[in-house]
Amino acid sequence: MTKQPSHRATTWKLKTRTLEFGRWPKIMGIVNVTPDSFSDGGKFFDTDRAVDHAMQLDRDGADILDVGGESTRPYSQAVSLQQELERIAPVIEKIVQRTQTPVSIDTSKAAIAQAAIEAGAEIINDVTGLEGDPDMMSLALETQAGLCVMHMQGNPQNMQDNPSYDNVTEDIYSYLQLRRDALIDAGIDSQKICLDPGIGFGKTHEHNFQLLKECERFVELGHPILVGHSRKGFVGNAIGDKDRDRDFGTLSVSIKLASSAIHMLRVHNVAATSDGLKLWRKLND
Repeated sequence: MTKQPSHRATTWKLKTRTLEFGRWPKIMGIVNVTPDSFSDGGKFFDTDRAVDHAMQLDRDGADILDVGGESTRPYSQAVSLQQELERIAPVIEKIVQRTQTPVSIDTSKAAIAQAAIEAGAEIINDVTGLEGDPDMMSLALETQAGLCVMHMQGNPQNMQDNPSYDNVTEDIYSYLQLRRDALIDAGIDSQKICLDPGIGFGKTHEHNFQLLKECERFVELGHPILVGHSRKGFVGNAIGDKDRDRDFGTLSVSIKLASSAIHMLRVHNVAATSDGLKLWRKLND
C-alpha cells in the first residue's frame, strides 16, 4: 500500500469526543427518516423502523450514524421545520440510548441541528457548508459540535440543471479552502472541521468521476475528508443500467477512496462496505 500523505489529518474533534483516523477509512451509515430520499425513501420513515435500521448499521460496523429528516436529492422539495423536527428528534434520542456510536445530523437548518444536539448528536453535517442558515455559524460556536462542510453548486431544486466548472477538482478545492478559512476566522476550532467535495451535488457524471479520480487532492487541505458516493446516479451511469443494484458499484468506489487516503465513507450498505474494506485491508497489510 502507498504511504499515507504526511499532511493527512489524523483526528476530528466532535462535541464531546475525538475520532482518531488510522490507515483505513471510517464508515458513516445513512439513516434516512424521509419518504422521498432517492435510494431508500420511505423504508425507514417510521421512528421505530429508523432506529432498528440504525442499530443494524451499528452492528454492521458503522463508525458514525448520520440521521436526516429532509431529502436533498435533485429536485426534492423542502419540508417544514416542524416536519423535520418531528422526524429526527425521537430517532436520535432512541439511538443515543442504545449505542455509543456518535450520531450526526444531516441538516442545513440551525433549529434542527440544535434539537439534534440536545437529543445527543455530536456532529452537524450541513450540505450548504453552513451557508444556508445565518444562525448555523453561531450554533456551531455555541455547541462546539463537530462540523462537516460540503460543497454544493446551487441547491437541490436547481443543482443539476446545468452544473459548470473551469476545473471541478480545483474549483471545489478552492471553495472548501475558503469556507474552512471563513469558519476558522469566525472562531470555529480548526480541528472541528471535516470537508466534503459533495459528489452528486451540482455535478455531472463526468464531474463526479473526475473528483473521485483526483480525490486525494482534498486530503492536502489537512482536514478529515468525507465522501458520500453511495448508490448515486453516476454509479448507474457507469454500469449502464440505472435500475440495477448499485451497491456493488458503490463498493468499488469505496475501495478507490480507501486507497486514496480518504477518511470517511458515507454509505447505505454498511455491511458490504465493512466486509469489502476488511478484505482490502488484509491484502494491503
